[in-house]
Amino acid sequence: MSKPVVAIVGRPNVGKSTLFNVLAGEMISIVKDTPGVTRDRIYADVTWLDKEFTLIDTGGIEPESKDVILAQMREQAQIAIDTADVIVFITDVRQGLVDADSKVADMLRRSGKPIVLTVNKVDNFDKFMPDVYEFYNLGIGDPIPISAASRLGLGDMLDVVASYFPDHSAIEEEDESPRIAIVGKPNVGKSSIINKLLGEQRVIVSDVAGTTRDAIDTDIVHNGKEYVFIDTAGLRRKNKIKEELERYSIIRTVTAVERADVVLMVIDAVEGVTEQDAKIAGIAHERGKGIIIVVNKWDAIEKNDKTMREYDQEIRRVLSFMPYAEIMYVSALTGQRLNKLYDIIDMVIENQTLRVATGVLNEIMAEAVAMQQPPSDKGKRLKLYYITQVAVRPPSFVIFVNDKELMHFSYTRYLENKIREAFGFRGTSLKFFVRERKEKER
Repeated sequence: MSKPVVAIVGRPNVGKSTLFNVLAGEMISIVKDTPGVTRDRIYADVTWLDKEFTLIDTGGIEPESKDVILAQMREQAQIAIDTADVIVFITDVRQGLVDADSKVADMLRRSGKPIVLTVNKVDNFDKFMPDVYEFYNLGIGDPIPISAASRLGLGDMLDVVASYFPDHSAIEEEDESPRIAIVGKPNVGKSSIINKLLGEQRVIVSDVAGTTRDAIDTDIVHNGKEYVFIDTAGLRRKNKIKEELERYSIIRTVTAVERADVVLMVIDAVEGVTEQDAKIAGIAHERGKGIIIVVNKWDAIEKNDKTMREYDQEIRRVLSFMPYAEIMYVSALTGQRLNKLYDIIDMVIENQTLRVATGVLNEIMAEAVAMQQPPSDKGKRLKLYYITQVAVRPPSFVIFVNDKELMHFSYTRYLENKIREAFGFRGTSLKFFVRERKEKER
């Protein structure tokens, strides 16, 4: 089930990043008193009580600023607003209600999304409450007093935020069609691939990077089976700074990946695989999605008998953290190999939902332990008692051991390789959790 998305928006320097860091539990956003320090949307997975959601930090909104950086931040905030289920609008009790707050409120009201009006820096409720009431004038609901720095009032705010979360369960039970997110840098051919599969010009395609305005869901039926393709957006307008442009794609990638079963990571064959590709692929890897690396524009490459092998090696080098990912070489322009995508997608989904019997898993583990002794430290050797699969999407396993401190990641990886040798699990990551169990508990 995809997590709801919550965007924190507001003018610069009202405490958005401070709130984000407190809720995320670590220092992720740069916090400084200079307006405009948070230039990129930054995201984190947050749990409140039994609710999980993805939190987005945004650059501050200056509604009418001509400053290039502030204008870019406004664009980023708008993207976050477009993709959010709930918006937390932060204001500053010490600055009071200012004209820019009203302009931001108008912008948010037009989004039609639920808005949680939050008044920050209320370190003393008795002292500042009369000033909080002033924010009723924005006309977007009850202002909730908080202090992000002092961690006051956050529970009340999160209760209101969680009350707006959509109920995905009913929708997902009805629609079991595989959901495939197409992600990648701007202008690598994501929309062109969908158009070729669809057989019509439904998504805007242009040589200007970022002409796809919003994430678009496209239903495609192939051999009687329905697939939902999620095309992630580029930019709203052409941007002169390539690095800035590439950063815009991250948040839409996060939200599209959250909703997907399988992720098609599209790479430009002419440009080759880049570090930015690795960042985008990492989002899908972290979330345990099925992953297919699609090398597009393969028709534009001069080839010999070594070209594909050399490309494979370079992709595996840059994306070394996901050696399980499938690789396909296609051309959206000519349609080369595109129809084979469906077979690979079906195979990856099958592997994502594969369950292995506990008895079989323990046989594999026993054989692996016999072939390579577990590590030891200061005379104490790791003992592996038991392994069982506890979840799918991605397949997840719990290993019970005598001392989890002795369970080095390299030995976990060794066991993963043995399980993959037996069952393949091509195209999907595997998750492993190590639990301690004392001898007498066995």
